[in-house]
Amino acid sequence: MRTEILKYGRIRDIRIDRGLTQEQVAQVLHVSQNTYSQYEIGTTRYPLDAVVTLAEFYGVSVDYLVGLTDEPAPYPRRRTAR
Repeated sequence: MRTEILKYGRIRDIRIDRGLTQEQVAQVLHVSQNTYSQYEIGTTRYPLDAVVTLAEFYGVSVDYLVGLTDEPAPYPRRRTAR
């Protein structure tokens, strides 16, 4: 079953643009290459923590990865109280 909740093509395109293999990105997410491949083609939904990890890894916003914006730059982070 193919779902269209996330813009799966965007994670594939950014991976290819950075010259990375599926196996390399799968290692970042601590999943198998097969699981990551399923994320890219949309047969498996990926969990929120994977989206956050990918956003941090690529230096883009979560909104960009999920297709809510075409602006890849992440938002300024809130400062935490010490």
